[in-house]
Amino acid sequence: MSTAPVPRWWQRLENGVLVAAILVAVFLPLVDAVGRPLGGFHIPGSATYLQQLTLWLAFLGGLIAVRESKHLTLSTAEIFAEGSRGRRIVRVVAHAVAAGVCAVLTYGSFQVVMADRQQGSVLPIGVPVWVSELVMPLALALATLRFVWLASQRWRGRALALTAVPLVFALGLLPPPSGAGFWVLVVLVLVAALLGAPVFVAMAGTGMLLFFSESTPVSAVPAEIYRLVASPSLPAIPLLTACGYVLAESRAAHRLVRFFRALFGWMPGGIAVLVAGVCALFTTFTGGSGITIIALGGLVYPILREEGYPEGFSLGLVTAGGSLGLLFPPSLPVILYSVVASVPADQLYIAGLLPGLLLVILTAVYGIVVGRRSQKSTQAFSLREALGATWEAKWELSVPLLVVGLFASGWASLVEASAAAAAYAIIVECFVTRDLHPWRDLPGVLLKGGVLVGAVLLLLASAMGLTSYLVDAQIPDQLLSAVRAHVSSPLVFLLVLNVFLLVLGSVLEIYSAIVVLTPLVVPLGAAFGIHPVHLGVIFLANLELGFLFPPVGLNLFLSASRFGTPITRLYRHVVPFLIIMGGGVLLITYAPALSLGLLKLLGK
Repeated sequence: MSTAPVPRWWQRLENGVLVAAILVAVFLPLVDAVGRPLGGFHIPGSATYLQQLTLWLAFLGGLIAVRESKHLTLSTAEIFAEGSRGRRIVRVVAHAVAAGVCAVLTYGSFQVVMADRQQGSVLPIGVPVWVSELVMPLALALATLRFVWLASQRWRGRALALTAVPLVFALGLLPPPSGAGFWVLVVLVLVAALLGAPVFVAMAGTGMLLFFSESTPVSAVPAEIYRLVASPSLPAIPLLTACGYVLAESRAAHRLVRFFRALFGWMPGGIAVLVAGVCALFTTFTGGSGITIIALGGLVYPILREEGYPEGFSLGLVTAGGSLGLLFPPSLPVILYSVVASVPADQLYIAGLLPGLLLVILTAVYGIVVGRRSQKSTQAFSLREALGATWEAKWELSVPLLVVGLFASGWASLVEASAAAAAYAIIVECFVTRDLHPWRDLPGVLLKGGVLVGAVLLLLASAMGLTSYLVDAQIPDQLLSAVRAHVSSPLVFLLVLNVFLLVLGSVLEIYSAIVVLTPLVVPLGAAFGIHPVHLGVIFLANLELGFLFPPVGLNLFLSASRFGTPITRLYRHVVPFLIIMGGGVLLITYAPALSLGLLKLLGK
């Protein structure tokens, strides 16, 4: 798919503003963290500035993601041959719906900005808050135009896509749809998502239709961005994403592979342990966004094949390894769950340590069993090599320790610890290892991270709108009543919860799954007496497993694309890992001591 026709100077402006926003977002929390022990020096209003920067990262990054076609999609348009008439038609339909939804979001966000203008809030530098908030309608308006342009290579197709905008606004002049008319519109939005429209369009479009059907202003959906942005922990997401991208674009993967090879290369099956360990650590940095398979696949898969591991096992291990480590700090899904469920992130990290290790160990043990039959040779353990590899990888290995140490010790908030991790990664990779040039390479790396941040935050904002409707409509209460009417045992409830999360976690993208499903699950867990931290670990462990669940688990698509393997063939390669990790998830579910034991020992 071609990118939107944006003048080069405008592209550079968008890119430059996004990169600058990321760097300032790193700088502000660091000033507070460093200045606190030095007499309490801080930048007045830094929290407000950071909130506005997060808003800019969401909408400017989301706009660039439209330009570069980087939004998450669940496209089935590939069933049509490239350039065929069917492919052209579904592309126009998908982008027309996306343009229509973005146009309504533009209108709704402008209403939100004008409402805030009446309040007269002013930033410490004297700029009215509403001026900064104009990034929402402006970015969404440009996104609307870009979706129209991307709808087709021909002007006729673009004109057809453009007609969606006035049609949508004309719909607003009619009485709210009900019955069959309402469901026709919802199905149209969902079909557009299947045909290539971004997932955030489906979330926002469905949310606005639900509100519209209740005669509630559609501005309720863009207004939900403030409930998300106002969270004091949310800026940790762009900061840790920047950290993860800097590490992913450097030679960190090679250093980590050497480290794990030095530790486990002497074991029969040690190479499989290497892959499980390095994938888990890399997923910890990148937050389960699929970067592990893309960044590490080309490095570790050939190692497995050279050592004699079967092709199917190697593909399955790399695919499964891409989800390991989701529970370890500084994983982004843990932070997001803590924001949505109001559970302390530090407690979730501590509680997830043993369950996360269990899943890694189970995968590694299966690798050892296969390796004893398949691995051609082992290398003798060398203390000198182990120490040398550890020393070389010390910078990457210390990132989780830095985040946890600063946060758990109370020296820094989660956002400040995340900013320290991002700054640390930039300094190390640019000036210590010198894998990245600070002027030639770093801006491009931060831009990639910023685009992912924009895509994720825009998806979260849209999902929050849908979640808000579910809460207003008392769907969680109705679900709770239905479950309690049919399920009385907490053990049975947990089993049903596992199946529910596994299936939906394989269909929904992980960040939207957390935002949409958490408000439904948390009241159920409380009703059955499940500890909220233990429930969080169960929730995230099931989503980790959902990456591998056929037919549409995210890692299956990424691995099939990365290795050029038909996804249907990949299914049977991941089944052993799905069974093994599924057993681990059941053990995590029914043995709460795995999650809560360390917390009790630490008195939390």
